[in-house]
Amino acid sequence: MNSKFNIQNSKLGGGIFKILLSLAVVCAVGLSFVVSAQSSGTALPSNAPRVSGRFEPDSIGIGDRYLYSIEVEKDLVQTVIFPNFSAMAGQQHELIEDLPVDTLERDGRRLKIRKSYLLAAFQEGWHHIRPQVMYADKNIIDTLYAPDTLELLVTTFQIDSTSHGLFDIKPQKTLPFKLGEITGYIAWSVVGLLLLVALLYAVKRILAHYGKSFDTIFKPAPPLPPHEEAFAALERLRVLHLCQDGKHKLYYSTLTDIIRTYIVRRFDVGAMEMTSDEIIEAMRGVELQQKQSMDLTMILREADLVKFAKAMPESEESEAAMRAAWEFVDATKPVEEIVQEEE
Repeated sequence: MNSKFNIQNSKLGGGIFKILLSLAVVCAVGLSFVVSAQSSGTALPSNAPRVSGRFEPDSIGIGDRYLYSIEVEKDLVQTVIFPNFSAMAGQQHELIEDLPVDTLERDGRRLKIRKSYLLAAFQEGWHHIRPQVMYADKNIIDTLYAPDTLELLVTTFQIDSTSHGLFDIKPQKTLPFKLGEITGYIAWSVVGLLLLVALLYAVKRILAHYGKSFDTIFKPAPPLPPHEEAFAALERLRVLHLCQDGKHKLYYSTLTDIIRTYIVRRFDVGAMEMTSDEIIEAMRGVELQQKQSMDLTMILREADLVKFAKAMPESEESEAAMRAAWEFVDATKPVEEIVQEEE
């Protein structure tokens, strides 16, 4: 009876063991499936691209630069997209230069390419980066990872200021003068001087062709004779038509200023600082015809009435004053000028 009971118990225990073993296998398979599904959302074909990467160098000082490369071996028709490292680097790494994709090998339809990034690290410690790319083929879009995670060590340099002493600043070292230091400047100076001489010679020949010289260029133009200057000023005043616009005071003030300036230059009389009576008295010492004296007196007296008594002469009177001024200048201009015009 006991032996039969032991046999049944042993059979029952063996059955339970088999059931538990089966459940364990099923759980392991399910767990591996879940892990695979989490790491890759879709089933990848056997010829999917293979990803790898490396750091050059893998140990740097803080702030130093290093090269991060991602290599992909794929089929010609397969498409991979490399990551935008400027967006994923964050504050720990700074993108210095995004290098173009380079082809390393090609064997039939298989192609091996590499994408590199020049980066700089600014945080001390171990940095772990797993190379990855986006993979697109027909209806498959997934992220491919390298089998290994890369490690980068960033260290700092400790400086013990207590172990170093202070030293005075060294004086500037005096070096002997060398002619080679200014040879280039001398050569360019000579070339520039020769070009300047050639330019001046060419300008001189051109001026000589037109009967001129350097003196005529830099010499100021001689002033006009007093009567020519007065004629030009009277003509400018005439075309302004100030009296027609009711500006009698401005018209007669300008007219007397022209006559005063002419008297100063022609007869060397300080008429600009004199009153009308003083000008008339001073001009008595100059040999003038009676009509010239009367014209001058009429111009000055009529101008005083307009400027100080606010007289409003008619247009005929203002035109008569203009003619009198013109005739006064024309009659008193130098005689030698008339002889030269006749010649």
